Amino acid sequence: MTNMTPYATDDIGTANHGSHLAYPERHIIGRTKAIQESQPGDAMLTLSQTELQNRLNTSEEAALVINNNYQIIATNSVFQARFPSADPNRLCHQASHGYAEPCHLSGESCPLKMAQERQSPQRVLHVHHSVEGAEHVDIRLEPLWVEGLGAVYLETQQVVNQSGNSRYRLLGYSQIFTQTLELLQRAAPNDISVLITGESGTGKELAARYLHFNSLRKRQQFVVVECSGLTESLFESELFGHEKGAFTGANQAKPGLVEAADGGTLFLDEIGDVPLPLQVKLLRLIETGSYRRVGSVTERAANFRLISATHQNLEALVAQGLFRQDLYYRINSFPVQLPPLRERVEDIPLIAESYLSQWQHGAKTLSAAALRYLKSLDYPGNIRELKNRLARAAILCDGEVVTPEQLQPPAGIDGKGRELPELERTNGEQTSRTEPGWPETLLTLAEAEKLYLRYAVAHHRGDNRSLAKLLGVSERTLYRKLNDL
Repeated sequence: MTNMTPYATDDIGTANHGSHLAYPERHIIGRTKAIQESQPGDAMLTLSQTELQNRLNTSEEAALVINNNYQIIATNSVFQARFPSADPNRLCHQASHGYAEPCHLSGESCPLKMAQERQSPQRVLHVHHSVEGAEHVDIRLEPLWVEGLGAVYLETQQVVNQSGNSRYRLLGYSQIFTQTLELLQRAAPNDISVLITGESGTGKELAARYLHFNSLRKRQQFVVVECSGLTESLFESELFGHEKGAFTGANQAKPGLVEAADGGTLFLDEIGDVPLPLQVKLLRLIETGSYRRVGSVTERAANFRLISATHQNLEALVAQGLFRQDLYYRINSFPVQLPPLRERVEDIPLIAESYLSQWQHGAKTLSAAALRYLKSLDYPGNIRELKNRLARAAILCDGEVVTPEQLQPPAGIDGKGRELPELERTNGEQTSRTEPGWPETLLTLAEAEKLYLRYAVAHHRGDNRSLAKLLGVSERTLYRKLNDL
């Protein structure tokens, strides 16, 4: 049984209660004024103090009890181990986030505020800062009515994004990435069909593997079907398999990828490229859970979890008659849109440092100027482009510190064919000749805005939300202007 560390609380709120929660070592609550209501809400579970104590003590995850004013009333030992500086009377957002204000005033959704408004359990994904560093935490908050105490909230915290295979861990703590990860986290343990969309290089296969390795099918196979570049006949044979003699060259029977994925996950990468005639057979496979090998009349049962991905706009393909509408609805049960790298610039340092730290010929690091340079790019190739730049730089770097010069593609041309800003060496680092790098000739206002925006992105330490606030524009406007760079 998990030991619980009690907190004594000061007077808060408006009502005085002399009741105590008795714990193995000492009382958890002296005097508390946590109640705002005189009666429990219709959806609130009523517990005795002993039952609440048992719920807290038996939780294998970090758990705490808070009141209506965000004040921590009690924690278990798991929480205390992760947040040893969480002193008595501290507020929950101070302990786990380091925020001076509640989460909803700091750019995140607040489960306590939502629970107070709806009087129902809430679940959100947050980034906490524990002794282990920044962590994604799946928070479940349950409103309770405890005899003698009134309204309190039991919060459990499960650390997520710790994939069993570290190669497939998703990296990033930006708000837009965390929102995407929350969708993946919710979908993973279910067998629902997931459609992952996003620009090329955003990590769609990595997201699919995350779903698989966090599902009940994780001990079975994850089978990738590359839908691009295959002819109709070859695609059908690869997917469903074939019998001996089914066609010229079929000298023996061969199982297909559907059969290889039995009990596991079937990942259809670039599903928008599936030939239209084959979409009918794919639809039948999904609807009936059965298929036939090429050259066979025998029905075979299929057992897999379907995940699909595409960089194309399937709705537009449906409108053009190039993709079946009924198939689209079958694969799109749970859509997840991956953000482009230019919308999560604050994640670039983490991704880059993680990649370079695992370099096969010795770990590398980025100079401050190199990091600024990476954050100034717009990445049409997204994470794939970033990793390609880092791989080339690591090969060119004879020491341990990567410079901006080593990150430039050949001939000084970036991913869109534009000349890169001229660099000069200052104090051993590569920096722009001027900041923000104004040319000697006059620019149009539109060109000047783009130049300054690149400078602002490269030097701003926060996320896009805070940058938009500093620039005096909405976050949507900032995203639009970044897309136009």
